[in-house]
Amino acid sequence: MAERPERRAPKTHSAQVVRTERLTPHMQRVVLGGDGLAEFTAGTRTDHYVKLQFPAKGVTYPEPFDMQRIREEFPRDQWPVTRTYTVRAWDPELRELTLDFVLHGDEGIAGPWAMRVQPGETVVFGGPGGAYAPDPDADWHLLVGDESALPAIACTLEALPDGAKVYAFVEIAGPQEEQKIDSDVEVHWLHRGDRPLGQALVEAVSALEFPTGRVQAFVHGEASFVKDLRRLLRVEHGIPREDLSISGYWRLGHNEDGWQASKRDWNARVEAEQETAEPAAS
Repeated sequence: MAERPERRAPKTHSAQVVRTERLTPHMQRVVLGGDGLAEFTAGTRTDHYVKLQFPAKGVTYPEPFDMQRIREEFPRDQWPVTRTYTVRAWDPELRELTLDFVLHGDEGIAGPWAMRVQPGETVVFGGPGGAYAPDPDADWHLLVGDESALPAIACTLEALPDGAKVYAFVEIAGPQEEQKIDSDVEVHWLHRGDRPLGQALVEAVSALEFPTGRVQAFVHGEASFVKDLRRLLRVEHGIPREDLSISGYWRLGHNEDGWQASKRDWNARVEAEQETAEPAAS
């Protein structure tokens, strides 16, 4: 589930579901296609994301879909609900867009939709956005995340050349959630079990003996463990901000609407708390 601030409204696209696939017990793939993707393109970013628009129950919107018009003409409780998802793959020749969804049973909006949606159904979304891509000049790469960051980490691993020096840590519920990734990198799958979410990631990165040379790090997932790892990477290891892509995709106890509303203040507090401890040479 990837997300970045945008300075301008993303272009809106309308696509049809081509097929779906259950990858693991808690990960569902949905492939979109159709003529509505004629103007869609995804570039070199491996954390490209789109913003799916789920209509309010019982509400029909004018066509073509226009979010600005909807906000002007419809009451707030009839606006679509936005959910953000990483582009797992984009095939410009087939004009197919692949998105992977973490499933939590009937909880939420996007997961249940992904479980039940049928080929031929239409979905509207904005994007893509995104800001991260692996730097070929980095000496080594650190990729860290929970299930929500797995699509972006997988894209990154597949984009890196064979032989690249990479440490990839992905926390998942258990062995049944491991996925096959088209990369020669050995992924360290950390099985959460009954431990608090993110604990295994913090322990693994804390125990890692950092190689020499410049590292580029990508750390995303639940906000609390991301906060802990930001301190570790910035304060203890002195990694410059420009070599870090780090953000809380989500936060326990908050849906996306609530988290996005509070995320700016959360990040400001975290940075203020850690600023005084950051090395002067950073």
